[in-house]
Amino acid sequence: MKWTQTLIPTLREAPADAEILSHKLLLRAGLIRKLAGGVYTFLPLGLRALRKVEAIVREEMDRAGAVEVLMPALQPPEIWQQSGRYTTASNVLFKLKDSGGREWLLSPTAEEVITTLAANEINSYRQLPKNFYQVSVKFRDEIRPRFGLMRAKEFIMKDAYSFDASDEGAMASYQKMYDAYTRIFARCGLQAFPVEADTGVIGGNYSHEFMVPADTGENEVAFCEACHYAANLEKATSGIPRTAARETGPAAEKFPTPGVVTIEALSKAPYSVPANRQIKTLVYIADSHTVLVLIRGDDQLNETKLAARTGAAAVRPATVEEIVALLAARPGSLGAVAKIPANLKVFADDRLQGANDMTTGANEDGFHLKNVSIERDIQVTAWFDLRTVSAGEPCVKCAKPLKIRRAIEVGHVFKLGTKYSEALNATFLAADGSRQPLVMGCYGIGVTRTLQAIIEQGNDKDGVVWPLSVAPYQVCLTPLAVAPDSQAMQVAEKFYAELTARGVDVILDDRDERPGVKFKDADLVGFPFRIALGEKSLAKGEVEIKPRSGAMLSVPIDGAVEALMNLMSAGAVK
Repeated sequence: MKWTQTLIPTLREAPADAEILSHKLLLRAGLIRKLAGGVYTFLPLGLRALRKVEAIVREEMDRAGAVEVLMPALQPPEIWQQSGRYTTASNVLFKLKDSGGREWLLSPTAEEVITTLAANEINSYRQLPKNFYQVSVKFRDEIRPRFGLMRAKEFIMKDAYSFDASDEGAMASYQKMYDAYTRIFARCGLQAFPVEADTGVIGGNYSHEFMVPADTGENEVAFCEACHYAANLEKATSGIPRTAARETGPAAEKFPTPGVVTIEALSKAPYSVPANRQIKTLVYIADSHTVLVLIRGDDQLNETKLAARTGAAAVRPATVEEIVALLAARPGSLGAVAKIPANLKVFADDRLQGANDMTTGANEDGFHLKNVSIERDIQVTAWFDLRTVSAGEPCVKCAKPLKIRRAIEVGHVFKLGTKYSEALNATFLAADGSRQPLVMGCYGIGVTRTLQAIIEQGNDKDGVVWPLSVAPYQVCLTPLAVAPDSQAMQVAEKFYAELTARGVDVILDDRDERPGVKFKDADLVGFPFRIALGEKSLAKGEVEIKPRSGAMLSVPIDGAVEALMNLMSAGAVK
């Protein structure tokens, strides 16, 4: 391809609404253009890189035994109502009506569609296991799309779905996908690592996310360098000890605390109650039910854990008006000891088990209770791990200090079990003649997000640094004189033909531009290799090969193609 035949609209400066480095580079390098918030057009170079990521994904899915299908982006709401996700996932669903007034959904994912297919087409254990995948456009009604392709309304995802006859078979399918994901991200040049993860609205009881370390990532990951434990902060636990028990004191006693409505205020004189001896009482709405949540004063509630542990599709903090109507007190004076409705469920963090000599609100504005014993004074409905892990806490596996870093999620694997097969009547005839629900797994990769993650991880002050495997073009030929009869152009055309014949993706920069402009554009776009052909070097019988992140090499004209092939084979560009 010649530069003048395609469209590479590079920019010296990024648009003002580009928020993170990879988003800026996508725009500056002429890979994408914004149509509307969260909606982008892929330009020729961006599409070439995207197709290479897709090709790697397809190759590894096929290698793992998955079979490619293509499912509709337009889905009937009835199957979502049957699974229950029409309500639980309503905040991300794009809904529209046809000319006859019938409602449809634009696919954010395809669990319901593939399970409906399996219910109709899989009847016997002899047809199992099966794994179907697709690479297709998805739609999610992001309230605040941002970061370019990272959180978009329209995006490309690879989603796969396995069906097995047993839990053991499902775990084997899960492992195949886990291993395939490891290979996919390595081949894309990404330093991705798996972490334990919450299953969210997808459901299931076992999952891992594949994360790419990045300061701009929307996820936080707790990890241990000693034993390699890693988990999304929404899932992470630590080996931090429970609250130290003290001698059980007298009955809980109310005392005045006028104007004291925070943990910090109660920890100061004249009260001087340390945060770790306080019980923080929070009121939440879990689906349509009100619950009390108790955590230690120096801990923070993890709302994702609360939803997962209680089985709620969604949780939110109660409003002040809802709290006052329930407990006749305002936030800052709340507790679970006195004046609470008999049927109100109380969920407490594990770290409070056995705690006594604690202080909590009295459910009366301006008053707290001291000498509180959890076991004696509070009727806890259930104990859960509800707190957010902090850096420095002991690893739950080896007790070494945990670290926390930000990361970008690029893939997620779930063991779904029978959630969807039971809801959508997807059963099979087992070997013993009984009807059993199919055991499922689902596996997603954000293909467009992966593309941007590659740029977020691979860049320098001059622009993108592509891995060879997904670069839109691997080599940029840069003749400094472009007249058809110039030696530079003639040698460039010869190299172009030879490299193309050897399977190398080459672009020839035939623009009549200053050398500095050409070099800057090549570095901005990030071609792994640039071959400069100038009259001075050609007069000496040489050309200059410049790896994107390496030193310039002067090589003889006759040996230039072979020298480049050797550099590529040796992995000179990671």
